[in-house]
Amino acid sequence: MTLAYDAAGDGPALVLLHSAVCDRRMWEPQWQPLIDAGYRVVRCDFRGFGKTPLQDRPHNDAEDVLGLLDALGIGQAALIASSYGGRVALEIAARRPDRVSAMALLCAGLPGHEPTDELRAFGEREDALLEAGDTAGAVELNVDTWLGPDADEAMRAEVREMQRHAFEVQLAAPEGAGRKEVEIDLSAIKAPCLALSGGHDVTDFRQIAAQLPGLLADTRHLELPWAGHLPSLERPAAVTDLLIGFLRETVPAR
Repeated sequence: MTLAYDAAGDGPALVLLHSAVCDRRMWEPQWQPLIDAGYRVVRCDFRGFGKTPLQDRPHNDAEDVLGLLDALGIGQAALIASSYGGRVALEIAARRPDRVSAMALLCAGLPGHEPTDELRAFGEREDALLEAGDTAGAVELNVDTWLGPDADEAMRAEVREMQRHAFEVQLAAPEGAGRKEVEIDLSAIKAPCLALSGGHDVTDFRQIAAQLPGLLADTRHLELPWAGHLPSLERPAAVTDLLIGFLRETVPAR
């Protein structure tokens, strides 16, 4: 199965992996600037998001992304990943270190992370709203939780639409659909990594970003004091500049 995707540009390959609150449209502010900076840019929808449907069997998102790279003839790529996409990026880099040239992780998740009471309470509240049929309430919970104070109403509306669509697809999932988890060894990761966190984010993701330099071979952590969980949407130009600066150091365009 091929994931829904967009691809454009020439140069070293970049793959943009979205958060679980959004879909590939979240990267619209970075899309053209990264192409203009001299890169071949790919963005995709995980299964159950955007235009990629769920199937009636378990899937693994890392394997799906690697399959897409194979289909596009991309042997190695830099991964730019937000939240859940960061967790997927770490799995790809651990399982296939030869396929990853660099990683920029924005408020990333971490395989095996034990959630704090704060994150667990969020999940329980979201589940309760969905079980009660209050999808709109669950959408607003996500928008309020994950967007920081710099997000304007237009951006909140975009995230609201992406999250609503994801819920609609996932709530209508066929029997047997679900994620297949795989154990990984983070010590296998060799790619240079920039780990960004947000000063207004949920504690878990701030802790994960701060821990990554001690878990990965070549990683630096930068906290953005103004940011919530989705900094690339909250201050798009500032994050784009950070990403391009990191890429020029690690995967310079030709």
